[in-house]
Amino acid sequence: MVQSVELLLDEAADAEIRRQWRLLAEAGLPSQAANTAESNRPHITAAVARQIWPRIERALDEQIFPPIPVRLGGLLVFGARHPILVRMVVPSEPLLALHRRIFHAISPCPGIPGNVHPDAWTPHITLARRVPAPQLGEAIHAVARDRDFPATVLGIRRWDGEQRREWRIGRGGRGR
Repeated sequence: MVQSVELLLDEAADAEIRRQWRLLAEAGLPSQAANTAESNRPHITAAVARQIWPRIERALDEQIFPPIPVRLGGLLVFGARHPILVRMVVPSEPLLALHRRIFHAISPCPGIPGNVHPDAWTPHITLARRVPAPQLGEAIHAVARDRDFPATVLGIRRWDGEQRREWRIGRGGRGR
């Protein structure tokens, strides 16, 4: 199962993404709103591994992660067989530097996919998974915005996909 390190957003950005999840669900489209688990929240996945060793987690937990302003931008579609609708997070040097720090810390862990390496990472927030291709246009229309909107990365969490639990790591920030 997946082990990950995820970036959490400020309350206003969290609420905006949840609103978009609801818009998709209200339109009868796939949406992250369908996942009612308490741990389901808007986030930016910074790192993924098959296993994150305790010593790596301790090293991450000792790091200081200050708040980072970001912009949530346009929509992207990942994949063709099982399309995923996401909102892009516009890469900035502070965001990319944070990602490099996190990646460097977890790089000894097994099972790190290529798409989270620093030169291959596409920061994003998932809006809907497995959107049927004929419904992609409708899904995009339901959540399209004319402008980017600001957000702040306020916290970092660890997600354990096997145990389906989350916990905060690192020092700094005041995220949810």
